[in-house]
Amino acid sequence: MEPVLIVLVVLVVVAFIALIKTIQVIPQASAAIVERFGRYTRTLNAGLNIVVPFIDRVRNRIDLREQVVPFPPQPVITQDNLVVNIDTVIYYQVTDPRAATYEVASYIQAIEQLTVTTLRNIIGSMDLESTLTSREVINAGLRGVLDEATGKWGIRVNRVELKAIEPPTSIQDSMEKQMRADRDKRAAILTAEGQRQAQILKAEGEKQADVLRAEGEAQAAVLRADGEAAAIRTVFEAIHDGDADQKLLAYQYLQTLPELAKGDSNKLWIIPSEVGDALKGLGGAFTGLAGNGGANGGAVAAPSVPAPAAPAATQVPIDPAAGPRPVDIDKGAARPRVDPAREYRKIDPE
Repeated sequence: MEPVLIVLVVLVVVAFIALIKTIQVIPQASAAIVERFGRYTRTLNAGLNIVVPFIDRVRNRIDLREQVVPFPPQPVITQDNLVVNIDTVIYYQVTDPRAATYEVASYIQAIEQLTVTTLRNIIGSMDLESTLTSREVINAGLRGVLDEATGKWGIRVNRVELKAIEPPTSIQDSMEKQMRADRDKRAAILTAEGQRQAQILKAEGEKQADVLRAEGEAQAAVLRADGEAAAIRTVFEAIHDGDADQKLLAYQYLQTLPELAKGDSNKLWIIPSEVGDALKGLGGAFTGLAGNGGANGGAVAAPSVPAPAAPAATQVPIDPAAGPRPVDIDKGAARPRVDPAREYRKIDPE
């Protein structure tokens, strides 16, 4: 019984293994290549698949999703004989599992080598500046060449990107110095423009301030002159309305004379020639008052004030018909104005 039991156990194990090999479960977005006696038979799609055990063999499973493969930096020589290192990234997708299996031994390695050679051809026809500023042009050129070459391999290249373009260290230093110089230049220009604008605005402000100040001073001068004119006009009209006679003017002359002597530094005074006439009129007035007082109340007549002799050329009589002369009001006393056309007598206080 023992040999029979051993045979049964062996048969059960073989049947279990055959069952496992018969049923093939393929996940979604994947495919499997089936070979029968070393020859391609069919492609297993996603789901449950049945194969003949020990006759059909699943060679490999292929992922049908889009793949991302980064390639290491590759040294490339530009048109101006500068070596730059370029990193690339390829986005591809397997569209035909059979072609990807039998048309090329290793499609990853094939894509990498094709990318390097195509990149060198494209960069070799461009200088460094164009290389740094034409990434889209390089990407489009790489994608066109790779897509055409990998089509027969059952692979579609969706996108090619340049991760980095690294020029030599000396070129990087020169570029940094150039960029720094450009930034300094722009900063200096902006600073100069700002200072220029500030000076213009400051000058305009000062100009407007001067104009406004001048207008204010002009208006103030006009108002001041109008006030002085009104004051003179009022005094003049008051004198005319009061009908001042020669006696009042002579009295005002005498009240003004002591004001001339005030001050420690006054050594010489200029007296108008009309003072003599005023003193004569005042003396006559006192004489008339004395005569009236003696007749009425017996008052003693006040001595007349002797009038200083004045040169005939300087004595100008007051014309009653011309009216009273303009006077200046100073501390309540009337003072005749100094006429530059008249001659005045010099009196030494000593």
